[in-house]
Amino acid sequence: MARFIHRQNDSRVCGASTVTRCSNVRVNGQFVSIEGDTNTHGGGKLRATETTGKVRVNNEPVILQNDPADSDKLCGVPGHEGHGHCEPSARSASPNVRAGGNNGG
Repeated sequence: MARFIHRQNDSRVCGASTVTRCSNVRVNGQFVSIEGDTNTHGGGKLRATETTGKVRVNNEPVILQNDPADSDKLCGVPGHEGHGHCEPSARSASPNVRAGGNNGG
């Protein structure tokens, strides 16, 4: 099933926002998030799942809501345990633009 596209400033599980490297493709007025984009806590590179080899922007797979991410810089820092910093996946996304999925979903 297709999922909604994650974008610049969309939220992460840890409360950070995504910082994109894309500056030429927008969805709903915000730049599209692509594999390797970090977050405002530092680090937290996103990893594409469904779109790898399918939907690309600037030759990188597009990130969808709930795609996983590497740890950000607050992972393991005292006082930040249990706040999603060790797996800051993409939480919010476009309200109406989807990608990935089966049968062109």
